[in-house]
Amino acid sequence: MPEHKKSSGWISSRKLSNLKVVVLCIAAATTFWILNALNKDNYNTIVDYPIQWDFDQDEYMAVQPLPESVPIQISGNGWDLLRKYFKLNETPFVINLAEPATKSFILTSDLKRPLGDFITPTTLIGMLRDSIRYHIDPIEILELEPVLDTTGFSLAKNVEIEGPVLFNPAKVSVKGPSSILETFDGKFLISLSESRISQNFSKSVSLEIDEELKDFVSLEHEDIEVNFSVIQYLEGNKRLKLKKVNFPNSVVLEDEEITPLITYLIDGSKVTELKDMEFEAILDYSKRNRKDSTIAITVKPNPSYIKEMRVEPSFVRLKYE
Repeated sequence: MPEHKKSSGWISSRKLSNLKVVVLCIAAATTFWILNALNKDNYNTIVDYPIQWDFDQDEYMAVQPLPESVPIQISGNGWDLLRKYFKLNETPFVINLAEPATKSFILTSDLKRPLGDFITPTTLIGMLRDSIRYHIDPIEILELEPVLDTTGFSLAKNVEIEGPVLFNPAKVSVKGPSSILETFDGKFLISLSESRISQNFSKSVSLEIDEELKDFVSLEHEDIEVNFSVIQYLEGNKRLKLKKVNFPNSVVLEDEEITPLITYLIDGSKVTELKDMEFEAILDYSKRNRKDSTIAITVKPNPSYIKEMRVEPSFVRLKYE
């Protein structure tokens, strides 16, 4: 019997050649149709046309990013619309602002005529927004009061700042848009980046602007000198005898043997003055609490260079005979 060859599954070279011709014809016809269509007029489309802002940047600053385009409806030649749609070599339309801080928007109706002339031979049909908003502030220079940032340093145990903190220069000069400068509320925080300060402080400290404000705000000086004195308080305690005042003979204490203990912090430079001072734990019967028959213990004297004075126990209970 005659043998039959199996199909290889491949397209013959002649059929492949014919297929290429068909594809080329379709491509040529499509290209011709597109080119012919683009040469026609009276097409309509919506595009985001690029805009550019012109104002005195030595006197004013944009606080927020300015719009870079405005949506418009246009008509015209297919080639022109295609170029504008894809922003191919399109010169931005310049919006001039003589006093940008007086308003926060510009009406697109005011732009329709000049923009229509600018995009000729394309015809401007209409603006798709009523206005274009912007935020531009006048640039100002403010003198702010330097203030220590309490989160930027720490003092050693029982140490306090004595007297005022002195700065040189006495004011921090800041330049930037008005609305940004208002957020400082008249003060500039100074961070020392120091811990457990135990001695009088005198140091030149770098002035820092928050990262999000660096593009808007500039400083006249890069650093400031900070000076202040500190007090080192020492811990102390004493046992006191009770002194009764205005007590009737029929009233005694539940515990007559109580010897109150006072604890305190004292300015280290005043320790010698404490040696000659006699403290008293006073119980004034006229100041008793009638509801629970107790009296609070009052310690005298209590000079200003002693702080956080505490007495234990803080009160005693009365007993009536």
